[in-house]
Amino acid sequence: MKDGVLETPTTRVEPTQARRRGWSWLWGPAFVAAIAYVDPGNVAANLTAGSRYGYLLVWVLVLANGMAVLVQYLSAKTGLVTGASLPELLGSRLRRGPRILYWLQAELVAAATDLAEVLGGAIALEILFGVPLVLGGVIVGAVSMLVLAIQTRRGQRPFEYVVMGLLLVITIGFMAGLFVSGVSWPAAAAGLVPRFDGSESVLLAASMLGATVMPHAIYVHSALARDRHGHQRGDLPRLLRATRWDVVASMVVAGAVNVAMLLLAAGNLRGVGGTDSIQGAHAAISAALGPAVGVLFGIGLLASGLASTSVGCYAGATIMSGLLRVRVSMLVRRAVTLVPALVILAIGVNPTWALVLSQVLLSLGIPFALIPLVRLSGNHELMGRYANSGPLRVLAWVVVGLIGLLNLVLIVLTVLGWF
Repeated sequence: MKDGVLETPTTRVEPTQARRRGWSWLWGPAFVAAIAYVDPGNVAANLTAGSRYGYLLVWVLVLANGMAVLVQYLSAKTGLVTGASLPELLGSRLRRGPRILYWLQAELVAAATDLAEVLGGAIALEILFGVPLVLGGVIVGAVSMLVLAIQTRRGQRPFEYVVMGLLLVITIGFMAGLFVSGVSWPAAAAGLVPRFDGSESVLLAASMLGATVMPHAIYVHSALARDRHGHQRGDLPRLLRATRWDVVASMVVAGAVNVAMLLLAAGNLRGVGGTDSIQGAHAAISAALGPAVGVLFGIGLLASGLASTSVGCYAGATIMSGLLRVRVSMLVRRAVTLVPALVILAIGVNPTWALVLSQVLLSLGIPFALIPLVRLSGNHELMGRYANSGPLRVLAWVVVGLIGLLNLVLIVLTVLGWF
């Protein structure tokens, strides 16, 4: 990135040098993408699901996380093999009109993502320091620019270290409560059986899915992997093996955090009044488990907002660059995408419910990212011998079908609810 504009890193690392450093040195891009799976939208969706339905929707998180492993690997593999991001591949194959329409829906999804991240960070600052929500939103936007400046000045690897450090803080903050909470493990195991309890539980399931398998993470992971390893493609088989482990490790961490949030809410917030907001949930957690756990929860939420809004802005720039072939200053982009969140905070909309609805919008955007990814990663002309095998192709289309079915049910139930 130069002068706030996203660019491909130029640091060259020879394959032999990378081989001496081991596979762990190749890890990083998936952990950056994994931030999208533990953003404030996840917090709102998981806490709401746990406090209202207990352990009922544990299976949604487990299933969604399994899907995420496959999806993120396909994204990273496509970027490594082709040397292009998913938005770039789409931009080169679409005519001008469809390309602009496709960019508009992708940009809408990116805006929903940014909305969730800024709202969550603002709520965290209010919880921890009593900062007014609007001012908190401004602070989150400003700090995210400082995080992005690390990538600008130092390159991708230091940026990955910062984001991975924030992921560690998120993990500690959201999982600390499990060690002192009264989780019913038999009930949690029963929650692995797929079922719903009315239309609102389907809405929450779609929200949890949208918060887990996130469109902007699908787009950006291909760019992260390409930018990080683009100069080592001569050692592609080894890079792909390392990438598989990178994805699995990062998704295990993200999945554990998500399940921990739902279990925490199910075990301690079920039937407790005032937990329909993150602030109320934080107060209930502090009352039930002690102020120390409440503070750790707030710190985890703040780290989640700061890290995810930085990665989200990176993703938005990747989408615009690939589909419109236009590079916009990160400062300008950060300022523009910050406005909707500040407006929502200023007019007094319930920020937690706005977070949940933003995740539903993300769920509706998943097929637009996932279907092209599955088609391109299975294209033998594009991917050569690294194209998806027959079983993997079938599994990927099953994932597409499951997500599409849940979205269809969501739309039907939402429309029926209007009448």
